[in-house]
Amino acid sequence: MKFLLLIYIEPTLLEALPATEYDTLMRGCIQHADKLQVKGTLLLAQKLQPTSTAQTLRTRQNQPRITDGPFAETREVLAGFNLIEAADADEAMRIAQQFPWSAYGSIEVRPLDDMDAERLRVGA
Repeated sequence: MKFLLLIYIEPTLLEALPATEYDTLMRGCIQHADKLQVKGTLLLAQKLQPTSTAQTLRTRQNQPRITDGPFAETREVLAGFNLIEAADADEAMRIAQQFPWSAYGSIEVRPLDDMDAERLRVGA
């Protein structure tokens, strides 16, 4: 099964870290991700740019509306994601726990749905 690990961070917690400590944390995370990728567990990982660079599109009554930033006002912001392969949700959670980011926000573990089955279901 494929799972998406959505990494949310609380920016103030990361900003409080000394730069060298953040760099050490990030370096360890990247090295761990590289090992998971070699094993075939990690399929894709990406860090996102800050929410200040984001735009949100909403279409209501066929009218597109673009606003700056994310929609929700929250302390935690989506900072990145990892796409992984795991046997089940328990294994996916164990993999998520190997990353340090839950100490600075949270990691949402969400299974991917089967788009091929959905494609067949709707006749696309």
